[in-house]
Amino acid sequence: MNYPITIQGKVEAALVCDVPGSLVSTRKEKMPVHLAGIPGDRHYGYTFPSNGRYTMYPRQTEIRNSRQVSIISVEEVAATAAELGLPGLEPEWYGANLLLSGLPGLTRIPPSTRLTFPHGAVLIVTGENAPCVNVGQVIQNQFPDRPNLTSGFVKAAFHRRGVVAWIEHPGYICPGDEVTALIPELVDYTQFLR
Repeated sequence: MNYPITIQGKVEAALVCDVPGSLVSTRKEKMPVHLAGIPGDRHYGYTFPSNGRYTMYPRQTEIRNSRQVSIISVEEVAATAAELGLPGLEPEWYGANLLLSGLPGLTRIPPSTRLTFPHGAVLIVTGENAPCVNVGQVIQNQFPDRPNLTSGFVKAAFHRRGVVAWIEHPGYICPGDEVTALIPELVDYTQFLR
């Protein structure tokens, strides 16, 4: 695959969503990643039951897990907080696994981008992670005196919610690690539809 764009960023936080029944994730100093995902994380596994995001399948259909890792950026989280008029938002509230810096417009990074880390881990971006009311509700719980944050988050985080990825090569990821984004050549497919 041709990678005409290479961008360097940094891991600001590594997190695991490992509290049963909770969307909130917790920070880790060293986060192992396996081919099935992040051990202990709510999205761990080679497969998972389909939900409302996969309308081509009846709910609970077993499908390939292309959402093993949830990735957000410092820059987009700050922009979302500013739009909501909040002093800040924590990556834990997103249920995120990685908080990165230095990758402008992370949410718009194209599918098939490879994210490589110094301790062997390689992730393949599958696409944009649409904002949801579940994260909005976590944020609303943090600011009970501010009405309408649940739905406000969905609007403010549109095209700023980050991306999801699956693990191509195992390893581990730590805060402070460098991340290299290998961005593939983009093709405007609409030219073939004429």
